[in-house]
Amino acid sequence: MANYIRSFLELGLNDVGLVGGKTASLGELYSTLASEGVAVPNGFAVTADAYRDALSQPGVAEQLHQLLDGLDKSKIKRLAVAAAKARAVVYKAMDTAPIRDQILEAYRKLEREAGKGVAVAVRSSATAEDLPTASFAGQHESFLNVRGPKDLFEACRRCFASIFTDRAISYRIDNGFDHFKVFLSVAVMKMVRSDIGASGVIFTLDTESGFRDVVFVTGCYGLGETIVQGQVDPDEFYVHKPTLAKGFRRVLRRRLGAKQIRMIYGKRGGSHATLTRNVPEAERRKFCISDPDVLTLADIAVRIEAHYSKHAGAAMPMDIEWARDGGDGKLYIIQARPETVASQRSAEMFETYNLKGKGSVIVTGRAVGEKIASGRTRRIASARDLSTFKPGEILVAPATSPDWEPVMKIAGGIITDKGGRTCHAAIVARELGIPAVVGATHATEKLETGSLVTISCAEGDVGNVYQGAVAFDVTRTPVSAFKAPRTPIMVNVGTPEMAFRTAMQPQSGVGLARMEFIISEHIGVHPMALLKPKKITSAKARTAIARLVEGYKTPADFFIERLSEGVGTIAAAFYPKPVIVRLSDFKTNEYASLLGGEAFEPKEENPMLGFRGASRYSHPAYAEGFALECAALRRVREEMGLSNLRIMVPFCRTVEEGKRVIATMAADGLKRGENGLEVYVMCEIPNNVIQIDAFAQLFDGFSIGSNDLTQLTLGVDRDSDIVAFDFDERDPGMLEMFRLAVTGAKRNGRHVGICGEAPANYPEIARYLTQLGIDSISVNPSSVFRTMAAVREAEAAKDAV
Repeated sequence: MANYIRSFLELGLNDVGLVGGKTASLGELYSTLASEGVAVPNGFAVTADAYRDALSQPGVAEQLHQLLDGLDKSKIKRLAVAAAKARAVVYKAMDTAPIRDQILEAYRKLEREAGKGVAVAVRSSATAEDLPTASFAGQHESFLNVRGPKDLFEACRRCFASIFTDRAISYRIDNGFDHFKVFLSVAVMKMVRSDIGASGVIFTLDTESGFRDVVFVTGCYGLGETIVQGQVDPDEFYVHKPTLAKGFRRVLRRRLGAKQIRMIYGKRGGSHATLTRNVPEAERRKFCISDPDVLTLADIAVRIEAHYSKHAGAAMPMDIEWARDGGDGKLYIIQARPETVASQRSAEMFETYNLKGKGSVIVTGRAVGEKIASGRTRRIASARDLSTFKPGEILVAPATSPDWEPVMKIAGGIITDKGGRTCHAAIVARELGIPAVVGATHATEKLETGSLVTISCAEGDVGNVYQGAVAFDVTRTPVSAFKAPRTPIMVNVGTPEMAFRTAMQPQSGVGLARMEFIISEHIGVHPMALLKPKKITSAKARTAIARLVEGYKTPADFFIERLSEGVGTIAAAFYPKPVIVRLSDFKTNEYASLLGGEAFEPKEENPMLGFRGASRYSHPAYAEGFALECAALRRVREEMGLSNLRIMVPFCRTVEEGKRVIATMAADGLKRGENGLEVYVMCEIPNNVIQIDAFAQLFDGFSIGSNDLTQLTLGVDRDSDIVAFDFDERDPGMLEMFRLAVTGAKRNGRHVGICGEAPANYPEIARYLTQLGIDSISVNPSSVFRTMAAVREAEAAKDAV
């Protein structure tokens, strides 16, 4: 009699043909990585031979051919009828004595190890599954909290029958798989008590950009099915691989998810094997796992990726499921497979979507992908509404499920009320290459069927749904056409959310990382308000601040952690290339608009020339707040290990002011030259140019800020409707300022770059600066390619002289 059972200990990656990719992977983890600290629950596989032999019984294959041959999947009702009949055929065929007896004996063996009536997960695993070009994710059924031999055999039969779900049939047709050349195996694995713990998904790259140097961890309370099904907005964490490998154990960035529900064990077996319960508000406000747990999971994920990459002979980013047992407290890996979307993107073309117009935002959520699309919405409340969906419409739903995939494949975009970036809707949207905004609370209430909207996923982590058709364009640059100039072209980055995708395009690092956006968008509170809350007169502001800092030891810790994670994300994205972060350069009116800010800022007639930049840092009115900025930057360099971070001082009016700033930074733990710290200064005031020799004694480099330097040289407010036409960086006086700045810096052996848009807007300025021998040019990401072209041309002209 054929042996249909294999223990995990007997399986490895070479057994895909026998037990499918998912189960072969579990066997590989269990049998080879346990010694490296990767805990995997024990179990066994019912091999694909059981399925093959069941279908070889008289008349079974013939019935299936009659149902499936020539089936048109676009006829959804006919597909559903044929699929149901096919499942019934397989379910009946799997009921043989050899299959039943061997499954029950294997379960009894597991009971002897783990206890009578041990709960198991029963998961399907296709023999073509989890290959690098086809994930088969979610196509077949899985059953959780299955107990006892009778329920186990029933669950196994239903798993085998699920090879003919509507979605699985449709998926195979779309991907060119023959229904009769894909076979199913079933994995039976001891369940981890994550119902009283936590669980989630790990990717060894950033799912949206494909950036490879991070581990992305998501988590929620209870069983992890709620994440996959998009029923919860999970916690999210990033860990930076290169610095983790060097021993720096810090979470790079985190985001608290809503974690609305928890899936737990229900009654024994049947349709009530699992139940969902609401998570209390106090628990929702806490992360579901600790930083040490996140770092342990990242360690494990990196080891798994290295093992699979070695086996494959090429880099193999991974998609991993984890579970934390609430009983023993241990972290377990319950699945690992190659990531099949972001890692497979073609590197032949750089494609950038840019929003050109404006519109009112209806809802926001988590952006999936980097594209923009416009279309009419179609609100789908349940599977009963799917037949009304028309090609190109924007699908709006509470969440999606695998059964919806035939319709999702004709959608122009997807919007869901719930879910995170690893939910079903997000996974399918990435595979299809369409934009999706998930976790957009109240989307199904605010978006009625037939509304014209624009989905934008090109603005960072936050996905926006705009009213109407907002104009956008797409820039496609073939890699074959790209050639870098000798002069380094760097990028200006304002938002951490854009860092990973920007880092993947050609550039030489970050010439300007703006701290203000991180403070305004990710902190939102005036730093002095955190240090001196008694001075805040607004009760509303006090309440808002108290909610933001909840869970932190001190309000200052909130500011330091948020700022260091924002700056650290940018530094990590471009590591080990240089990243120059500019210290806060808000004007007083901008500082006053932060929570609690009005109590600490003077009202000025001309904030542009007022209490801003370097003048603030050692002033009694802001020195304590500046100390928080320094503490955050010190954390990035020393605790996160991102030593590529350089610091730049803005709007430094005089040499004496420069000396005070350098001394203040040193007192706050950022001493120039210590641990390789370089401190630059913005060259944006005429006095910076006039006294460049003196400033060069204090700073390691200069970055020309062409906007302010032009305003102050020509005496023109670029924001004034009346005189803005006189604002022109090409003015002869400005060209002389550029010349004096570049030659002066080089005379003193200091780095000199420019971080304004002038070289991108005017190719003649790019050529002029190149001829002067400027060390770097930093522009906005969308301007990189045209700036490189202008600089290459200038270099060629210079070489020809």
